[in-house]
Amino acid sequence: MHFTEYNTRVAAYALIVDEDERVLLTWFVGGDSAAACWTMPGGGVEYDESLPDAVVREVFEETGYTVDVGDPIAVTHFTNARTNRDGRPYKSVGVVFAATITGGSLGTTEVDATTAYAQWVPLDEAPSLEPRADIIDVALAGTRGSSHR
Repeated sequence: MHFTEYNTRVAAYALIVDEDERVLLTWFVGGDSAAACWTMPGGGVEYDESLPDAVVREVFEETGYTVDVGDPIAVTHFTNARTNRDGRPYKSVGVVFAATITGGSLGTTEVDATTAYAQWVPLDEAPSLEPRADIIDVALAGTRGSSHR
C-alpha cells in the first residue's frame, strides 16, 4: 500500500526507572477501538512538535512530572487494516526514549483525557501486568544491555 493511501500516527513514550528499580506506568482508560490497559507515559506527537517535546508534554500531562529526555531506546510500529475514524487504514509508529525526572509530583494534570492515573511499578513486575500495551514490552526489551535510567 502506498503511503498516500493510509494515515500515520507517530507516538513518543518515556521509559522512566527510579533508584528503587520501579518503572513509571500509566493506566490508559481505553477509547475508540482500544481497551483499557497499562502503558508507558506518552502518546501522539502533535503536528508541529518534535518527538522529545512530545515526550516532555505527555509525561507532564499523564504523570505530573517534568523530565529531561535522553536517547531513543526502542522503535516499534503496527498497521491496522481496519479503518480509523475517517475510513482509512493506519500505521502507528512508536518511539521510546529514556527520560529522567527533573521536577513535579505524581498526579495527572490533563482533565478528561485517556490517562486515569500514573503509578510506580516494580520493574520486574511490569512484564506480567495484565492487560498491558505492547509498548511496555518494546521499551523493556530496548533496555537490555543498556542503561535505562
